[in-house]
Amino acid sequence: MKAYAQFTSASLALMLLASSVMAAVSPQQADQLGTSLTPLGAQKEGNANGSIPAWTGGLPKNAGQVGANGFLADPFASEKPLFIITAQNAEQYKDKLSAGQLALFKRFPQSYRIPVYPTHRSATIPPDIMKLAKDSALHVTSTDDGNNLANFADSGYYAFPIPRNGVEVVWNHITRYLGGSYQRSFIQATPQVNGDYTAVRFEEEQVYPRQVTDLPAGDAQNLLYYYKQRVTSPARLAGTVALVHETIDQVKEPRRAWVYNAGQRRVRRAPQLAYDGPGTASDGLRTADNLDMFNGAPDRYDWKLIGKKEMYIPYNSYRLESSALKYDDIVKAGHLNPDHTRYELHRVWEVEATLKPGQRHVYAKRHMYLDEDTWQLAEVDHYDQKGQLWRVAEGHALYRYDEQASYFAAETLYDLISGRYMVVGLRNEEPRNTEYGLTAKNFEFTPAALRSDGLR
Repeated sequence: MKAYAQFTSASLALMLLASSVMAAVSPQQADQLGTSLTPLGAQKEGNANGSIPAWTGGLPKNAGQVGANGFLADPFASEKPLFIITAQNAEQYKDKLSAGQLALFKRFPQSYRIPVYPTHRSATIPPDIMKLAKDSALHVTSTDDGNNLANFADSGYYAFPIPRNGVEVVWNHITRYLGGSYQRSFIQATPQVNGDYTAVRFEEEQVYPRQVTDLPAGDAQNLLYYYKQRVTSPARLAGTVALVHETIDQVKEPRRAWVYNAGQRRVRRAPQLAYDGPGTASDGLRTADNLDMFNGAPDRYDWKLIGKKEMYIPYNSYRLESSALKYDDIVKAGHLNPDHTRYELHRVWEVEATLKPGQRHVYAKRHMYLDEDTWQLAEVDHYDQKGQLWRVAEGHALYRYDEQASYFAAETLYDLISGRYMVVGLRNEEPRNTEYGLTAKNFEFTPAALRSDGLR
């Protein structure tokens, strides 16, 4: 605990020196990564009463069986909840719950539950990514009020494993390791109040510069990744394809996005695929920057680092991804079926984003909680222009032990006003789970290639 206290004091001192350009941390601070801190900057030790254990390296790559279709065995399948938080007893746990979680108990007092299981610090990353994270700590700096990353292209992951302010914490979520380039299929559902829904099926590819075999050298300096998303069902939506070139400095070079509409057979620029533009086929229940809990440029908000706290968050959600479940088993009226969710007590970084004067966004404030072991967002409370809590996002985290990568079994976004919600990322009935090791040609991620991707 002493080492962490020293780290925290140093971090707070550096925060007071923040300016338009933030220097990288010193070699002495960076040497804490993998020694007194985990390779990603989390506290190694557990908490005082042992309810959060020490980090001892995460799950091994052979922690469970991996099926031929890529679905993982649950290494904690035999565990039972320690206790279940309900509307009736939520008050006694409120210091470890977000305002959004407490609001969900009030909105759905008879059905919403948080089953709390033993905590497992299961996550780690490959050794080469650990090295890149340390390289980031030593060399990456933020400029333009935190909106740009200098010297980031060479490392490519975890921009600030030892963060000094709120925007740096959020950059770690944006630049976290997801297993490298991948492709997957999944569904999105936006149930009506009575639970009826139509599944929208997507195919998705995300490719990083290192895996683009013929990427021009100059293009890599401000490219975070290429992203392509196809709608394959239902028939009325099938054939819509979105292409994104995600830039690092989106103020200097805004996100480049295009959409191919199968009905019109035309490729158009799509500036709406950013900020509070409507999410694809989401029935108005999410914004473009709600995907992945938060994505895109941070420039419209002021980011305040509040600190760390212990919190019950979705974690080790292997059951929620099980191929033994059907989508109908999970998607229920009001919220996901809590019989298949899992929460654990973990330390989180707490960040509050407030809309800057003169900027526009439907969310005036976002209150964020990020898992310290992965830098992945776990909970986000969204407030409207009147200061009212409006939407509550939960990321049901899952550690892909065979690939040593963390991601989501599902993301949910609950609308407290309408009583509806959106869930995206469910893969239970897909023929294959997420596939890694994807490589691509530069042409495959150009607007000219979109027409061949559209299907009817």
